[in-house]
Amino acid sequence: MPTITFDNVSVVFDGDVSPTLDQINLNLTEHRIGIIGANGSGKSTLARLINGLGSPTSGQVSVDGRDVDKYGREIRRRVGFVFSDAENQIVMPQVRDDVAFSLRRLKLSRAERDARVDAALDRFGLTPLAEASPHTLSGGQKQLLALAAVLVIEPDLIIADEPTTLLDLRNRIRIAREFAALEQQLIVVTHDLDLLEDFDRVICLDNGRIIADGEPHEVCAHYRGLMLA
Repeated sequence: MPTITFDNVSVVFDGDVSPTLDQINLNLTEHRIGIIGANGSGKSTLARLINGLGSPTSGQVSVDGRDVDKYGREIRRRVGFVFSDAENQIVMPQVRDDVAFSLRRLKLSRAERDARVDAALDRFGLTPLAEASPHTLSGGQKQLLALAAVLVIEPDLIIADEPTTLLDLRNRIRIAREFAALEQQLIVVTHDLDLLEDFDRVICLDNGRIIADGEPHEVCAHYRGLMLA
């Protein structure tokens, strides 16, 4: 698994009095890691720093010892990011082309590219929809398409930012099953605590600081208590 390190990382956005992230120190090596916290706690900001979608105001974020700010392009080739609203990731007019678009930077033969796309569509049950417009898919199908478009590049690490927020129970269960089957390192930012039951580690943020870090049942119980207080 990759090693992700946060070394005394803080983020302060222009105009803010308080930091969004305040002196975060982490070493992430586990297979599946959950990040939880109330809205505005800094969890999405933390996740986006890992592949250079944001930069720390101070401190350093590194992946396997490589500073994300300096080697962002290299690291983004290794990291797949799934947004909460899959519409934000749709760029092509057909489902098949949307998955293939992710491979544009890789020097693959046409046969290898087509094989990867076919396998990704088949894995997520999207083959019958290959020629359809992504915008006509259901919310669950769009999220599966977003995941297919990420996995087709075979990343070492997948980050999912609230991937089940817009899904019904059936599709939440489907996404949970797909996550459980992943061989890659997975970091999930979520309010869906049930999704994290079998994860290796959960981190809870509050007001930009880590307030709990450990086994899922312990950290989720701590968070529930905080929300009820």
